[in-house]
Amino acid sequence: MKKRLSALAASIALIASTAVWADSAPKPAGAPETPPAAAKSEKKPDQKTMNKEEREAVLVLAAAHHLIHRDPGHRHAAIHALRDRGKKDAIPALILALRYFDDDIDKVNEALRDLSGIDDQKQREWADWMLWLEAHPEIKPFPGFDAFKARALIAIDPNFVSFVYPKVKHEIRLEEIVWGGVLKDGIPSLDNPELIAPEKATYLTKDELVFGVEINGDARAYPLRILNWHEMFNDVIGGVPVALAYCTLCGSGILFETRVDGREKPFVFGSSGLLYRSNKLMFDRETNSLWNQFTGRPVVGELTGSDIELKIRPVTITSWQQWQKRHPKTKVLSLNTGHHRPYEPGLPYGEYFASPDLMFPARTLDKRLKPKDFVFALRDGAHEKAWPIAFFKDRRVINDRIGDLPVVLIGDAATRTVRAYASEGKQFASKNGKLVTGGRAWTETETALTGPDGKSLRRLGGHIAYWFAWSGYKPKAELASTGP
Repeated sequence: MKKRLSALAASIALIASTAVWADSAPKPAGAPETPPAAAKSEKKPDQKTMNKEEREAVLVLAAAHHLIHRDPGHRHAAIHALRDRGKKDAIPALILALRYFDDDIDKVNEALRDLSGIDDQKQREWADWMLWLEAHPEIKPFPGFDAFKARALIAIDPNFVSFVYPKVKHEIRLEEIVWGGVLKDGIPSLDNPELIAPEKATYLTKDELVFGVEINGDARAYPLRILNWHEMFNDVIGGVPVALAYCTLCGSGILFETRVDGREKPFVFGSSGLLYRSNKLMFDRETNSLWNQFTGRPVVGELTGSDIELKIRPVTITSWQQWQKRHPKTKVLSLNTGHHRPYEPGLPYGEYFASPDLMFPARTLDKRLKPKDFVFALRDGAHEKAWPIAFFKDRRVINDRIGDLPVVLIGDAATRTVRAYASEGKQFASKNGKLVTGGRAWTETETALTGPDGKSLRRLGGHIAYWFAWSGYKPKAELASTGP
């Protein structure tokens, strides 16, 4: 141990300080010259009072911080120090360094191959190593990695320190949290946005897709051409506070009820600018905790471990023409959002939507569908199941079940429209454009199926998603077969 510590100390002798917050990492244009006060709260450790393990931890953390130093000499010394130390706990920090400096790629890859035991020359890019890291949960970062991760993030945006900081609580791997290419609120949420009457929405064409929501008779349409730029709205619909969290990378717009028992106010959410396995991490503006957009659970920060899980409400993707036909008195989002964006169809993710590839690394282990095939994910408490949208190309109605819950799904593959209802065992069919069971027609609404005798079958919560996201976050959930 003494020999290794001496070698490590010598390798980083050029490092001016072992302070946790060194003002030497690269900063984006316009960023403050020093980190926020909260980020500099840790005291410089006194190595004279430390044991061997504590001293090594300080030296390792110092070396890690200099992986992202502006000076290449500092970076190269840090790479060699962590490589020569010979412990796998430095792998996550070295992988992160690959995103900062392209000219260090050969040296970092050499260190990563030595520490991981991989001798694959094709394993080279940051995304390759992130996929490897996801596949190896046994790799644990060195003590103090949370401080290093925070320092790396505030070099991009000082506001990220409100999300990741030393000793932060978390239930996902901090080493798999990655920058999504924008700053905090760089994709601004729409909070209680302006709505207009349908006849004033002359900017919309009949075939454009919208998120349709109706609660307590209050119908709203939120066009995807606008939500593609904002990915989040906080609103009150029919007296119920809700947020639609739209992850364009996952193809999923999920409607959450934001009022939670035991809390005085509803949550209000924004986009953090950070991702986890190609899924957006949203944050609540009360505690700055990071939430998984797909599960509706806080996963980093103050609320981690609170057992809060947001209730999912039904939301429909459909064409503007079909939504307006069903809801002639609907309100629709105005172009006057308070933000200047080119709200044209297909922007800004047109190329991504058209491509079979992911933009950020995420493993896709379940090959039953292609990663970006659309599925309808039914989520009603303990009942969770997915149906490929392609099932609705040849049929409008699917009768199925989730465990002991009989369901009926009514869909249209062309517009990615699916509504699911608890069927109570009734077998429905489409006849002459009507939904029929037992020879009698039923009425389909956003909240229930209603029979001629007034009986109602409740609507179930669900949403559309890419297969890679659903299978990645819900690997135990059932995937429907071709069905009856």
